[in-house]
Amino acid sequence: MLKLIINADDFGYSRAVNYGIIDAHTEGVLTSTTCLTNMPGAEHAYQLGREHTRLGIGVHLTLTCGRPLLDNHQTLIDADGNFKKLHHYEDKFHIDQDELYREWKAQIEAFLDSGLTPTHLDSHHHINNRASILPVFIRLAKEYELPVRNNFDQNTVGAKLVTTDKFEYNPEIMLADTETISGHFQGVETVEIMCHPAYLDKFLMENSSYAMPRLEELASITHPETKAKLGDQGHFELITFNDLRRGE
Repeated sequence: MLKLIINADDFGYSRAVNYGIIDAHTEGVLTSTTCLTNMPGAEHAYQLGREHTRLGIGVHLTLTCGRPLLDNHQTLIDADGNFKKLHHYEDKFHIDQDELYREWKAQIEAFLDSGLTPTHLDSHHHINNRASILPVFIRLAKEYELPVRNNFDQNTVGAKLVTTDKFEYNPEIMLADTETISGHFQGVETVEIMCHPAYLDKFLMENSSYAMPRLEELASITHPETKAKLGDQGHFELITFNDLRRGE
């Protein structure tokens, strides 16, 4: 039986994103999410997380969105004190790994201060798998003993972290029929499918380049056919990252 983690990025981005993720969980097949602890909707996300205890919630470490939690950085920010945009990381330039470690540790600690227990770590825009950044990500995953998203080759970096057998970037796979989904993931036991369900608000529309497709993803995740198909326990089991740790 194929075990699926349906994980929504960007919990905490804004209230509309938060409500979309919660509806994807309560009205659809979403099992997991990861939280941006530095964004305006973070406190609202913590509140919703405490109310919906079956939703697995991890930390969505960011280096490319919003402002850092700490105010003593030089290499991670622009002249206005905001994180640099993703395109700044396309070419090599200096990142102070101690700064990055302190900032990302502060983001994890902010989540822990909410009273919630993180299920796993991943990162906004997959920034964790850049060569100069990955060692810090691995260090924190080991320090907090947390599973991670399978978006880098652990054999290459010599890491032994808990993760899924496969990571799927495209949530559209959930619209395929059962035979196609099973065939696509043939030979693996556990899969994380990434998605970005949300409602829209002014903050999201003004700050994210990925906005309108989030409504389509929410509709797909809550669609009766998706629920019936992925809820078929003869073929699929919907799990969270906590279930990976239990299976160690």
